[in-house]
Amino acid sequence: MELSAFVDRLDERLDTAAYADLDASANGLQVGPEEGTVERVAFAVDAVEATAEAAVDAGADALVAHHGVSWGGIERLTGREYGRIAPLIENDVALYVSHLPLDGHQELGNAAGVADALGVTDREPFGSVGPETIGTVGTVAADEEPLSVADVEETLAGFDQGPAETRALAFGPDRIERVAVVTGAGGDWLDEAVAAGADALVTGEGKGRTYHEAREAGINVFLAGHYATETFGVRRLQGLVEEWGLETTFIDHPTGL
Repeated sequence: MELSAFVDRLDERLDTAAYADLDASANGLQVGPEEGTVERVAFAVDAVEATAEAAVDAGADALVAHHGVSWGGIERLTGREYGRIAPLIENDVALYVSHLPLDGHQELGNAAGVADALGVTDREPFGSVGPETIGTVGTVAADEEPLSVADVEETLAGFDQGPAETRALAFGPDRIERVAVVTGAGGDWLDEAVAAGADALVTGEGKGRTYHEAREAGINVFLAGHYATETFGVRRLQGLVEEWGLETTFIDHPTGL
């Protein structure tokens, strides 16, 4: 497949253009020529030196990542930045990145994957960033019993997160029927979760103030790990790209955070 067609397909499927003025990440093709072909694609959460080198070792023509190398401009390609980009350029491996578009996609996204794992249905977009969203909110299926705090903890503990452990700030009801999800660092959407009537907010990591905000609002907050909650999107993109007839590989490099 032509690289340009590969990029265009992903951009269209993820609605990349809608987030152009909202995301610090330069989404889309970040490294690579305007012309080229793609037969084998590697997928990873983070585009870093370790995953770039693994993509090269896997014989990939492109690396698709959630966290890329460009966050509002690169002034110099030295040190860490050079170490991340050099393996790609030296081995003619393109880098495609999808940050907020992949967080919020209601089918392929990270939040959608977490919600699926928890059995959350009747979902709608959640987690406002300007006119767009980066999460989802919904309810436990009507024919299912409400989730308990322990149920949610058990499910989240099964995510691939390395040595990290799920933390529960159990300040809300034990019977959890409505769940909001913003993956990664989603504590800033706690008030929006409360306004949406959620019994729980599931995210990756919180800030120091998250504890007291959750306690005072009477809502459960689950911190399941930044990396662990953001493997879903790239894995689902991997499945999509396989449907296009390309070979794929997933590079798992958990951070434990």
